[in-house]
Amino acid sequence: MRKQIEGSRAVAEAVALARPEVICAYPISPQTHIVEGLGELVKSGKIAPCEFVNVESEFAAMSVAIGASAAGARAYTATASQGLLFMAEAVYNASGLGLPIVMTLANRAIGAPINIWNDHSDSMSQRDCGWIQLFAAHNQEALDLHIQAFKLAEELSMPVMVCMDGFILTHAVEGIDMPTQDEVDAFLPPYEPRQVLDPAEPVSIGAMVGPEAFMEVRYLAHAKQTVALERIPEIAAEFCDRFGRNTGGLVRSYHCDDAETIVVALGSVIGTLRETVEELRRDGMKIGVLGISSFRPFPLAAVREVLQGAKRVVVLEKSFSVGLGGVVSTDVRLALEGAPVRGYTVVAGLGGRAITRASLASTLRDAVDEKLEPLTFMDLDWRIVNRQLEREAASRRSGPIAENLLRDVGSVASKVS
Repeated sequence: MRKQIEGSRAVAEAVALARPEVICAYPISPQTHIVEGLGELVKSGKIAPCEFVNVESEFAAMSVAIGASAAGARAYTATASQGLLFMAEAVYNASGLGLPIVMTLANRAIGAPINIWNDHSDSMSQRDCGWIQLFAAHNQEALDLHIQAFKLAEELSMPVMVCMDGFILTHAVEGIDMPTQDEVDAFLPPYEPRQVLDPAEPVSIGAMVGPEAFMEVRYLAHAKQTVALERIPEIAAEFCDRFGRNTGGLVRSYHCDDAETIVVALGSVIGTLRETVEELRRDGMKIGVLGISSFRPFPLAAVREVLQGAKRVVVLEKSFSVGLGGVVSTDVRLALEGAPVRGYTVVAGLGGRAITRASLASTLRDAVDEKLEPLTFMDLDWRIVNRQLEREAASRRSGPIAENLLRDVGSVASKVS
């Protein structure tokens, strides 16, 4: 059924169709509308049987999800930004215990300074935690990936994080094809846990493991991720057969067959990139886009297959590894090891800064003309950066950086006006 609906509400309804038995929630922008919507659905009886647990923190939310999943319930939660960091210990526990929890991450910047807008700093901070990470490019994909996430998590007995850009997707109203309950039931079987706490058959879950077996435990978590590399595209293909929508599996390429320059990205910016690429191709530029749907496990072989024929690869990052550069770029370079491809990292959109077609087009033209620096910060305001550097050089007590920059932005704006 076609619906005009906010992204968060679409995700809430998709999760409801998966028939969760325990939903644990602590509100943090921009995921709040998702759990609010689920709370309404549980209260109205539209999701039943299901227990909606209001918890006192994000750490508690993941802890409740762990307990519920270990007891044999289909469990779900959602978070963002500092909320993900607060639950980090439990996030590692969920994957280490092999529990098939599904969590929405409404991507948001991490402070300080505090910032509620979108970038990918939160998900990237947990890239090694053992969860599968799937990225949605638009709200239809976000809905579809959640339904697939439950199937994937429960087949492999490992947790899945579905990442969708905060505000850009969570608060955007779009036309969405909403599947029926019967369709989802036919695709997603009832939950049959691989491990469960059962008084009739007592076991320990979460026992201490010393040096004699810890490495093996971690390797087996890695082995599950390699199996996921096979199952993600297979489940996506099955979903496409049943619902008629292609979510891409591991990667999605656009105009890459003849491309000399390929831009790699994750999330909602892929839509803007595709429009920019259409414009540049009309000008005769052979350029394409590779969207990565599965960031963990990272699809090295699939990425290499698409990129190895290009002359140059530009990785557009909505996160930043301080002291190094790009995060996704590191994995892309590993995929291209030995290939004669020139690589660029472009950091953009941090803290919700707009990524415009004009800036993208200019940056990509510079890449084609070999004018782009290996590490570029798109639309960085060098005026306020240099003012702060001058302050720090002039005085040891130069003041808090964020507050200084805010004053500089105000003074720059007043002069321009």
